[in-house]
Amino acid sequence: MSLVKFVHAADLHLDSPFKQVRGEAPGHVAERLYGATFDAWDNIVDLCVAERVDALLVAGDIYDGADRSLRAQRAFIAGLERLDAAGIRSFVCHGNHDPLDGWEANLDYPPGCHRFGAEWESVPVFDDDPDRAIVTGISYPTREMRENLVADLRFRPGGFQIGLLHANVGGNAEHDAYAPCSVDDLARTGIDYWALGHVHTREVLRDAGPMVIYPGNPQGRHPNERGGRGVYVVEVGEDRSIDPLFRPVDVVRWERIEIDIAAMTSEQELLDELSRRAEESLQAADGRSLVARIELRGRGALHAALRRPGFVDDLREQANVSFETGEPFAWCERVFDRTASEIDREARAAGADFAAEMLNLSSAVQADPAQLAELAAELDPLYDHQRFRFLREGRPDSDNLAELLQEAEEIVLDLLAAEEA
Repeated sequence: MSLVKFVHAADLHLDSPFKQVRGEAPGHVAERLYGATFDAWDNIVDLCVAERVDALLVAGDIYDGADRSLRAQRAFIAGLERLDAAGIRSFVCHGNHDPLDGWEANLDYPPGCHRFGAEWESVPVFDDDPDRAIVTGISYPTREMRENLVADLRFRPGGFQIGLLHANVGGNAEHDAYAPCSVDDLARTGIDYWALGHVHTREVLRDAGPMVIYPGNPQGRHPNERGGRGVYVVEVGEDRSIDPLFRPVDVVRWERIEIDIAAMTSEQELLDELSRRAEESLQAADGRSLVARIELRGRGALHAALRRPGFVDDLREQANVSFETGEPFAWCERVFDRTASEIDREARAAGADFAAEMLNLSSAVQADPAQLAELAAELDPLYDHQRFRFLREGRPDSDNLAELLQEAEEIVLDLLAAEEA
C-alpha cells in the first residue's frame, strides 16, 4: 500500500493557437493541432482515473495566456469535475501565463479542487487523515514574478510534504527568469517532493532529499518541443520512498529529420530516403501523429537541384502526398536546405582570390565569440526596423550566427561557381 499516489503535470497551455503551422496545414492536420492541448488534458484525466491516484497536481500555466479563452476554462473545469466524480483531489497553482490577475469567467470549480492563492498555503491530500500527505503551493498574482518565492516559504509540518511551484530553478536560459531559485534553495526547505512547472522539457533536477522534477509540457507546441511529452505518476511508499514514472500523454509529436545528400545522385533517391525516414519516425512515435521538419545536409550533386527556384517547396508537397492522409498522419511542416555544392572548401580557402579571402574571414568570425556578438549587434537595426518587423522571430544571436555565416558562404560559392562555369 502506498502512502500517497499522485500525477504531477504542468504547463498545459490549453488553447495554444499553433497559428503559424495551422495556417499552412491541410484541414485534418489543422484540426488535430487545434485540439491537441485539449486532447492531452483529457489523456491526463484518463490516466489519473486509470491509475487510481489520490490527487492530480498542476504546476501552473494551465492556459496559454492571461486572457484565457472560455473554451479553455470550461475544458479544464470539466476535467476537474471528472476527477472529483472519481474521488480524486486536484491541486492547482497559477504561473506567468495564467496569473491570478488574468481574466477569468465566473465558473464553478468542483469541491475536490484546491487552487492556491498569492501566499503560500498548506492543504492536506486526505481530509480524514490530514497528517498523511500535505501539498504546499503558491500562485503568481501577476505575470512578472521576479523574486525568489521560496525565500518566503512557510508550510504546515507533518506527513509527506509536496511543494507545488511554477519557477525557473537553476537559471534555465531557455525560459524567462520568473520566481528564480536554485536547487539548493529547494533542498533546504524540508519539502520531500517539489512538483515544478515552467520549463517545458522534462528533467529530474534532484533525485533524493528532496526529489525535484519538471515533467515538461504534456503536448509539444512547436518544432523545438520534440519527442514524447507527458506527466509523472508518482507513488510514495509507506517508507517514504518515491517512485516517479514518466507517462506520455501527447497526441502529436514534433520531430526533426536530418538527411545527408552526400551519396545521392538522383532526385528519386532523395524522395525514397525522405519517405523511408518519415515512415521510420512515424513508427517511433508510439501511435501519435507526427509533424516533422526536414533538414537536408551535406555536399553533393543534388545541391544544384535543391537550389532551383521552387524545388524545395515541391519536395515538401511530394513528401506530404504519401503521409498526410494516413492515420496517424505524418506531415512535413518545413524543408530546410542546408546542403552545399561539391566545391572543395579547403582548396578554395588556400587560394589567393576573393573566394579565399571571404572564406578565411568567415572562419575567423565564426571562431571568435566577440566578433559574433559584434555582428549580432550590427544586425539589430535591421531586425528592429519597422519595414522588416516580419523578420523579428528569426532574429539571430551569437549562438546561431555561425550557422548563418556558413549558409552565406555556400550562397557566395554557388554564385562564384556559376560565373566561373
